[in-house]
Amino acid sequence: MVFPASLFLLFAAALVISSMGFKNYVWFISLGYGFSIAGLGILMPLLFTRSLTLGTGLCCLLFVIYGCRLGGYLAVREFKSATYNQNMKGEIKDGKTIPFGVKIAIWVTCAALYVLQVLPVFYRLVNGQGSNTWVYIGGAVMLGGIIFESVADMQKNAAKKVNSRRFVDTGLYRIVRCPNYLGELIFWTGVILSGVGGLSGAGQWIMALIGYAGIVFVMFSGARRLEVRQNKNYGADPEYQRYVKTVPIMIPFIPLYSVEKYKWLVA
Repeated sequence: MVFPASLFLLFAAALVISSMGFKNYVWFISLGYGFSIAGLGILMPLLFTRSLTLGTGLCCLLFVIYGCRLGGYLAVREFKSATYNQNMKGEIKDGKTIPFGVKIAIWVTCAALYVLQVLPVFYRLVNGQGSNTWVYIGGAVMLGGIIFESVADMQKNAAKKVNSRRFVDTGLYRIVRCPNYLGELIFWTGVILSGVGGLSGAGQWIMALIGYAGIVFVMFSGARRLEVRQNKNYGADPEYQRYVKTVPIMIPFIPLYSVEKYKWLVA
């Protein structure tokens, strides 16, 4: 399988943007993640002005909106929320004890994953396939994911302002316990759908699906970390126990209520 030179430009861009993780280890997968996706959304139209269409242009714009919203939200929480930083003190590694070689491996792996995630749109542009119905279906799902995740974040912030010591079980949190992660899955499912009819050959699809599988793994890994932390903080609360036994952790109507025992969900 031949890799176009433009693919390496995307990888280089993701490396540059996500390198902020060397300042703070967690930024490889938080700020670096959001702003890398936004950066790739800006770069692709610049690289493919001739094959850019309304549908692919909208998908790239959604990457920018998604990445800037996520990166901005995480930045505000990181630098402005004293409550968040106090609650997370000791929960998140500062990276000081992590060997530099391991940081390099994480940096490269994360940048590669971010590129793999946008491949359905990238390869549609490379192949000059233009826009079809699936592009707009995928774009609509992507937009739905952004809205869903944004609403979940706003509802959580509002609930924490009322009572920062209580778990959130209102709004979208009545449907699933991690609606922000569900919003992520919706968004990236839309990206995969946008590639239908635009990707060519098994190789392109395998790479795109690896990216999709990677972000699904990361989201369930994040859900497990959250569950472990919440069990520690609220485990003695009878209301919390009723909540976790009746509300699925990630996917609505799927009776998966816990992933804590799946220790391989580590990212």
